[in-house]
Amino acid sequence: MQTETNTRQVTLTELKKYAMHNFKTKRPMFVWGPPGIGKSETFEQIKNAYIEQGKKAHLIDCRLALWDPTDLKGYPYFDQTANKMRFSAPDELPDEEMAAQYDVIILFLDELNGASPSTQAAAYQLVLNRAIGKYKLPDNVVIAAAGNRDTDKGVTYRMPKPLANRFLHYEVRVDFPTWQDWAIKNQIHPDVVGYLTTFKNDLYNFDASSNERSFATPRSWTFVSETINDVEGFTEEEVTDMVAAGIGEGLALKFKAHREVSGQLPNPSDILDGKVKDLKTDNISAKYSLTTALCYELKEAFDNDNDGNKKFDNFLEFIQKNFESEMVVMGATVALSKYGIRPKFNQLKNYKPFIAQYGKLIEQA
Repeated sequence: MQTETNTRQVTLTELKKYAMHNFKTKRPMFVWGPPGIGKSETFEQIKNAYIEQGKKAHLIDCRLALWDPTDLKGYPYFDQTANKMRFSAPDELPDEEMAAQYDVIILFLDELNGASPSTQAAAYQLVLNRAIGKYKLPDNVVIAAAGNRDTDKGVTYRMPKPLANRFLHYEVRVDFPTWQDWAIKNQIHPDVVGYLTTFKNDLYNFDASSNERSFATPRSWTFVSETINDVEGFTEEEVTDMVAAGIGEGLALKFKAHREVSGQLPNPSDILDGKVKDLKTDNISAKYSLTTALCYELKEAFDNDNDGNKKFDNFLEFIQKNFESEMVVMGATVALSKYGIRPKFNQLKNYKPFIAQYGKLIEQA
C-alpha cells in the first residue's frame, strides 16, 4: 500500500538519470522513501553506470544513524607541541590520496535523518561547505543522502530547514517495470518474477499503520528468492514458514499456491533442447515463471557458446505454440533486449513466422 503524499514522486530509474545529471554540478541530493524499496542499491548502480562509461568510480556508504559527530569531524586530541586541541582526520571520508585514484567518488550519507541532531549538525557543515573543521572534500566527490519519511514510522529526526535547503529532494516510489528489469539482471528466482509479474501489487504492501512485522517490499522479495533457491530437504510447509518470515503469512500462502502450479512445469532445459513441445497448464503466473526460467537458461547458453542458436529456435517455437501474444512478446523482449542475446537470425527456421506475426509488437515493446 503506497503511503499518501503530496510530494511529486519518481521511479528509481528516473532517480538514476537525475542523479547523474545533478552530480555534474556537484549539487547534493536527498532521496526520501519507505523502507526496502532500493534507495541504497540505486547508488551502487549509479557507481556501476559510471564504470560502464569508462570512468573510475567509488561509492562510500555511510550509515549515519550509527555515527557520532566525531566520526565526521574526527576525534579530538591535544597537540602538546603546538599547545592546541586538534582533530584527527575522519577515516571513512575520502582524502586527496584516495581521490586521486578515481574520476568520481559518491559519498552516500544513508539514514541521515535517522542520525542524532548533533550528527546531523556535523553533516550540515559537510554538505553546506564541503568541509568540516580542517577537513575538505576533494573536488571529485559528490554528495547524496537518503532517509525514510516521518510517516514511515521509522527512527527519524526532523531535518533542520537550513540543512534541507542545501539538498535537491527526490521522493521515490515503487515501480514494477523498474524492479522487473533489476530482477531479471540479478537472476531473481523465476517463481518470484513469475508471481509478481501476475500480481504486481504484491511487490509492495508496506503499511506504516499496521502492526505486521513482515511485509512485502522489493528487499523482502529478494529474501524470498534467496530462500527458495535451495530448499532441498524442506517440506512445502517449512518453505512457506520461511517465506512468511519475509513477506507475511497472507502473501506466503498465495505464493505457495503459485509454486505448486509452477512446480508441475516442464524442465526449461528439455524445452530448449526440443524434447518438450507442449505445455499443459493455462495458469498465467506459472507461464511467466517458465518464461523467465527459459530466458535465464538461454542467456547461459549464449554466454557459454552452448548450442545457443538451436535453443533459441526451440524457444521461439515453444512460446508461439503455447503462450498468449502478450507472453510471447514479453519472452522475446526479455531475451533480446534485457539480456542482449543475439542469435544468428538467418539460421532460425522459426524466426520468419515469428517476426511476421509479432515483429511490430516487439518494436513497440
